[in-house]
Amino acid sequence: MTTPFQKASEWIDAENAQDPNIELDQNKEYPKELLYSDRMYKKLMEFEPNASEEVQIASKAQHICRWKVARESYPMDRVGYLKWREELKKFHAKTTAGILEKAGYDQTFIDRVSFLIEKKLLKKDAETQLLEDVICLVFLDYYLEPFVHKHDEEKLKNIIKKTWDKMSDKGHQEALKINYSEENLNLIKASLGL
Repeated sequence: MTTPFQKASEWIDAENAQDPNIELDQNKEYPKELLYSDRMYKKLMEFEPNASEEVQIASKAQHICRWKVARESYPMDRVGYLKWREELKKFHAKTTAGILEKAGYDQTFIDRVSFLIEKKLLKKDAETQLLEDVICLVFLDYYLEPFVHKHDEEKLKNIIKKTWDKMSDKGHQEALKINYSEENLNLIKASLGL
């Protein structure tokens, strides 16, 4: 007997597996958002093994079908970027809600997952904060390195500072355990005045 969680997870993976963008991980190719989804779920279970089913699904569906809402379809300025991010949250929540309904979840569960994916009440809602911590940890662990090669030091320091500010104390402790390159560890320390 397949549980709603198993069905939803499979269908989220199936959607993300359609990503035409490919990313390499240990010399193996993956659809970009499928890899991101796997990393989010794995990091969540390491960081908070007792996370609720709602948070588990929200972690897997955080970027579901992200490639379908192109950044280029919004003005290439700060305002355009923020509008794109807001629209993405709604798109991810709506896409996930459709899957959860099909999997047999009730409306209360679906609404809670949507609330989490849209990152409502950050710093006030414990599960929204947990999800944000995981997002930041995944960024620092897997995506900081490629970022370093794209941006100048001042911009990087600003990105790291903003990432840090979104995290809880528990998230900070976990972030300092990540195995960074010496260069990136120095950059993080410089950004945070450690």
